[in-house]
Amino acid sequence: MSVRDLIILGCSSQQPTRFRNHGAYLLRWNGEGLLFDPGEGTQRQFIFANVAPTFVNRIFISHFHGDHCLGLGSILMRLNLDKIQHPVHCYYPASGKKYFDRLHHGAIFHEKIKVIEHPVHEPGLVEDDGHFRIEAAFLEHGVNNIGWRITEPDTRKFDDDKLKLHGVRGPLVKELESAGTLIINGKSVSLDDVSWIRKGDTFAVVIDTLSCQSAIDIARGATMFLCESTYLEEHRELALHHNHLTAKQAAMIAKEAGVKQLILTHYSARYLNAKVFETEAKTIFPNTRAAEDFMVFQFPKSP
Repeated sequence: MSVRDLIILGCSSQQPTRFRNHGAYLLRWNGEGLLFDPGEGTQRQFIFANVAPTFVNRIFISHFHGDHCLGLGSILMRLNLDKIQHPVHCYYPASGKKYFDRLHHGAIFHEKIKVIEHPVHEPGLVEDDGHFRIEAAFLEHGVNNIGWRITEPDTRKFDDDKLKLHGVRGPLVKELESAGTLIINGKSVSLDDVSWIRKGDTFAVVIDTLSCQSAIDIARGATMFLCESTYLEEHRELALHHNHLTAKQAAMIAKEAGVKQLILTHYSARYLNAKVFETEAKTIFPNTRAAEDFMVFQFPKSP
């Protein structure tokens, strides 16, 4: 089985601290590397995390505030320096095209890599390439800002006991998978008699927003939900003023959306201990973890 995990490369908000870099999140999933919101210093964070940036083949930018995108240019230049052979798909709000271009071409280098842009104009399906289904929702942050939903394809799983019961052995398994129905020992056996559909897992990301229906919708039923929690409830007025969430509000979104696991991130520099976010959120949604730089969260397959 290929590695499936979420690596926290940074979890601070606008201002980095001694212990937290600008946000950046690497999801390693089904042989791909999905990088979300690479802030300033992300290239160096890869070194500290002991992970090669060459694994990255998709980059998602939620919006073009600096702490969510200033690392984009250096990451693309690094991938170019490493002479990667695979294309790099970049997803971002279409209204920020000029900022994407400035970051992409902000310094002199001879680009050899293939960068494929996916500017998102409207909510809904962005791409379904057979590896992942990528959906977008526009959140409420005062600028065009996207929440992402990535889902792997459904897969068919065979039940060994049922295969034996119906006499489906060896090459007959492939034949049944192809034909859908076979006559075995004088009886009709369908694919559904010996197998079931495993629904693909979903990873959802909501970074920088007020509490809104779009955030709930994009996270609906997610296996893992990465969500900002810039403030605690005691500073809720600051969250409202700056179009952000508190830990409690993030937990309420997770509960309403019916996600399996909530990972909190994007903390204001005023807070030294991330555990306080986890404590607050767990009163609403118990399966909550507070991210810290270089934490790794396993993303196991659902049964």
